Amino acid sequence: MALPHALGSLTPCEAVADALYRALSGMDHNDAAMFESAFAGQDATMELRDGSGAPPFEGFSAIKANVFAFVSRLDTTHLMSNVRVHFRDEDNASLTAVAMAQHAPSGRGKEPAGPKYLAGAEYKAELVRARADGVWKMKTWAVEVTWAQGDASVMALPTC
Repeated sequence: MALPHALGSLTPCEAVADALYRALSGMDHNDAAMFESAFAGQDATMELRDGSGAPPFEGFSAIKANVFAFVSRLDTTHLMSNVRVHFRDEDNASLTAVAMAQHAPSGRGKEPAGPKYLAGAEYKAELVRARADGVWKMKTWAVEVTWAQGDASVMALPTC
């Protein structure tokens, strides 16, 4: 059973954290609408600090094309914990969290000895409450990879 993008029974802190949960769930379930519901549209930016030197992704279109399109094709599980929320005012908040993400090639996630790539990261996000529906959305999201193990080829971009 799929849950709606906006959940009505959340506390204020849970509502802020839900933006990040929606992004992660969208990637894990290849749900583009859920993923998009987590971002403040073309005002959003995302930084992946994994040592690759990749520039920030500016605007939701770039985030979707460079992050969602790649990660959502994998078998993934993203787990988030140690969530801390700071309200700057009634419509702006900051969030930090730690995460572990397991990645496997599409269709191979259930293979016990199959290729896997596990990464630990710290997430930092700035969020805004959307005026139209009151749902919190990420304006900035920085992913600071702190460690990784496993088969790094799982995360390699496809070659032509």
